Amino acid sequence: MSGLIGKKIGMTSLFDDNGKNIPCTVIEAGPCIVTQVRTEEVDGYKAIQVGFDDATEKSTTKADQGHFKKAGTSVKRKVVEFKGFDKEYKLGDAITVEHFNEGEFVDIAGTSKGKGFQGVVKRHGFGGVGQATHGQHNRLRAPGSIGAASYPARVFKGMKMAGRMGGEKVKVQNLRVLKVVPEKNLLVVKGCVPGHKNAYVIIRK
Repeated sequence: MSGLIGKKIGMTSLFDDNGKNIPCTVIEAGPCIVTQVRTEEVDGYKAIQVGFDDATEKSTTKADQGHFKKAGTSVKRKVVEFKGFDKEYKLGDAITVEHFNEGEFVDIAGTSKGKGFQGVVKRHGFGGVGQATHGQHNRLRAPGSIGAASYPARVFKGMKMAGRMGGEKVKVQNLRVLKVVPEKNLLVVKGCVPGHKNAYVIIRK
């Protein structure tokens, strides 16, 4: 699946032809620079490595500096490989947001917002004990019994309990492209996209 690296700008809304208000996400998509071309002869598969968002040389290793210098471009913060491009690209070529068309559907992957250690009500949608039974009065958000007794005498793996929430890779599929703004490298897609503002996202078509 071909695609681009982008940066989430934020959310807004648009009105369609019927006057319906559609929530949408604005993404700065590209321009991405081709930093490496994978071939069947050398690597065993065909793909293109692209880089996005300039970084400082001070924060980059000498090996990476040499890698980007070979492509004739500045040091990049984010590097991702894509397959399935129709067009042949060479080192140093730029791929812009015009790779996408209005009306088509894309898959967008990113890292969800980290929410720290959370209880079962927020993490799994439990209702809590809620003063409902057994004379409870101070355990509104507790998980309640988990069912383990002398047998099986252990807690099963995967039990829904309190713990770390968020900060995971999430992919949202089939988001419709509502608008492409080439002069500002912006892509507007219907719905929400994982991650905080200025988070990197991978857009595939």
